Amino acid sequence: MTRRQGRYRRVGAAGAAAGVVACVGLGAGGCSDSDAVVGGARLGDPVRALREAADRLTAAGSAKTRTSMQMASGGTRVTIRGKGVYDFAERIGRLKVMLPQDPAGSTDRRPITELLTPGALFMKNRGAGVPADKWVRVETESLSDGNLVTGGATDPLAAAEVLRGTREAEYVGRTELAGTPVHHYRGTADLLRAAEFAGRAVRTALRAAAEGFASADVPFDAYLDDEGRVRKVRHRFDFANGGPQGGRHTVAVASTTLLYDFGVPVTVRLPDEDDIYAGEIAEDAGAETGAGAGAGVGAKN
Repeated sequence: MTRRQGRYRRVGAAGAAAGVVACVGLGAGGCSDSDAVVGGARLGDPVRALREAADRLTAAGSAKTRTSMQMASGGTRVTIRGKGVYDFAERIGRLKVMLPQDPAGSTDRRPITELLTPGALFMKNRGAGVPADKWVRVETESLSDGNLVTGGATDPLAAAEVLRGTREAEYVGRTELAGTPVHHYRGTADLLRAAEFAGRAVRTALRAAAEGFASADVPFDAYLDDEGRVRKVRHRFDFANGGPQGGRHTVAVASTTLLYDFGVPVTVRLPDEDDIYAGEIAEDAGAETGAGAGAGVGAKN
């Protein structure tokens, strides 16, 4: 394996791919929330603040992250949780993703290690017939959901890039997350619009998601800090089980991303070509409940 800090290298021919809240007093009256500024955008203009959130993250450099993906289908609800670090400038990250219990009730599930890179998702301890010492490489541009749900966690930068497609939003109010003051927004983003304004690295993925999901409209709740950075965002997606527009019934997915400890060092080690599994990947039993959709079921290396 090759060690990189804040960088990645391609593997083989296929590739792996300031502001704070400012309130100027006007006599004794001061100012209202709508006069305050978040990352350069006034709270009275929530659409602008949300569309610029991805740029604020890139400027921040990196962060620790926690993820949660909850899927509901046919009365069954499962949750996949993750934890790791992400470099927004290089678009690389490392997550440990924990799947729920299998249908037999076994709790002996090793976490899946996921490496996020531009154009590729690497997974270890994938299961589904993949040897424990091998990695699975998924070319994310080939996924019909744009890798917004396939890996069981939404790429943290992609989660923010979705907000570029904000069509309408409202400022809910000021609150706190783990002691950090944040501004709560609620709205709807259009994936096609997000793709139009997103960075080149995620444009294709967002277009795929817009075509693959049951709807290109994505309701969300977003929490930005005083510098306009995403601290928490929750998206709600709908797709057809077994693959968008091709499954038997709709699966509702709520994907939540938490970001904290900005500026932490990020080290990602990408696998050598010999460590990447080249065989077929079986479908997990969890696919019947929707859990498989969040763990790369059906993805080809």
